[in-house]
Amino acid sequence: MKTNDTILLGHGSGGRLTNELIQNLFVRYFNNETLSGMTDSALLEIGHGAIAFTTDSFVVDPLVFPGGDIGKLAIAGTVNDLAVSGAEPLYLTAAFIIEEGFSMKLLEQIVASMADEAAKAGVQIVSGDTKVVERGKADKLFINTSGVGRQRNGAGVMASGSSIKAGDVILINGCIGDHGMAVMSARNQLNVQAGIVSDCACLNSLIREVWEGSGGIRFMRDATRGGLGAVVSELVAKKTWGIELDEEKIPVRQEVRGMCELLGFDPVYVANEGKVVMVVDQQHADQALAVMRSHPLGAQAEIIGTITASHPGRVWMKTTVGGKRIVDLPAGEQLPRIC
Repeated sequence: MKTNDTILLGHGSGGRLTNELIQNLFVRYFNNETLSGMTDSALLEIGHGAIAFTTDSFVVDPLVFPGGDIGKLAIAGTVNDLAVSGAEPLYLTAAFIIEEGFSMKLLEQIVASMADEAAKAGVQIVSGDTKVVERGKADKLFINTSGVGRQRNGAGVMASGSSIKAGDVILINGCIGDHGMAVMSARNQLNVQAGIVSDCACLNSLIREVWEGSGGIRFMRDATRGGLGAVVSELVAKKTWGIELDEEKIPVRQEVRGMCELLGFDPVYVANEGKVVMVVDQQHADQALAVMRSHPLGAQAEIIGTITASHPGRVWMKTTVGGKRIVDLPAGEQLPRIC
């Protein structure tokens, strides 16, 4: 792909341009053994303990959307990055970049939302920072959060997916595309009668129950920017095995599917904020699915695919009409400012 002289919106999509930016610029300058793992959280040894550490920034537009707001999103996004790395989230920081003239009432609403979501997740916000910029120098409010969690045994192997092998099963805890379409609807003030609500939620309690109740987890990743398609495409890259997905098994709400068809989006690539993709060994797959479905955030969980020895490094999807298509990293930006 031709080298870009300027940053494009697509560089923030979580797809091909994002990967190129990370590999060709940030990794080139910052590379070290920890960073090279490219996991959602850095897995670190501190003295005799092991921790996971992550950071994230949130620039969603609009700030409030059906099912959440930028504050809830900031907590859930950071908690989930720790949880899918095999850690128990413990502490967060929160930094605010606020534009002059921003509503104090709305800021309090967002901060209260953060406090509420943190309490639900069982984490504490223990440090932070506030900066105010001149009117017109930012877009209302940006939030950066960092998080620390205690690693579980075996988290390193699970976070990297290095133990995945042919025959393993792929699960997801529910319907995809809800967050992206909820934000899209709110941003453009679309009159969607059925009302699409973001799936924004902290997944650490669900992940803990599956971890303790079934075993056999080989990999986890939350499907945020770039959606399910980005997760499986990144996972399979340069591997000696491939992935086969079954489109009919991938849960999508009818309202989301209809809106995607209307606007020309593929639900596979639409962002989520409450979905975890798990690879589980075949022996434990049914039990993991049962535990997922027993949790409120996993009631619509499904087995959506398998790891296969054929077509290494590729994701193939069996379509609902009986054909097959390749699932690859999205090349551009479907929907900017989604998280």
